[in-house]
Amino acid sequence: MAEQTYNWSAIAKNPKFIELHHKKTAFLFGWWIFSSIYYFLLPIGAAYAPGLFKIQILGRINFGYLFALSQFFVSWGLAMYYAHVANKDFDRLTKELVNELH
Repeated sequence: MAEQTYNWSAIAKNPKFIELHHKKTAFLFGWWIFSSIYYFLLPIGAAYAPGLFKIQILGRINFGYLFALSQFFVSWGLAMYYAHVANKDFDRLTKELVNELH
């Protein structure tokens, strides 16, 4: 089997690669900021607003427990949303780039 060599500097300058890299970076950076803020709201909220986190919602279940549990669902939701966007946009741009290179 013949080994392929790629001109990586030409690929990096390709408009499709630049578009793919820009879209992916913007998407990931935006959601990284959101998820970091959401993650740190739990310890910051528990420290500076303990009354809010002690509010009883259902029996012994309080707002703090529900907020902590919501972080799992938000993470799963973000993962599913990323998979959707990756399948729809990032994979399409990657296929276009690969087809252009061959």
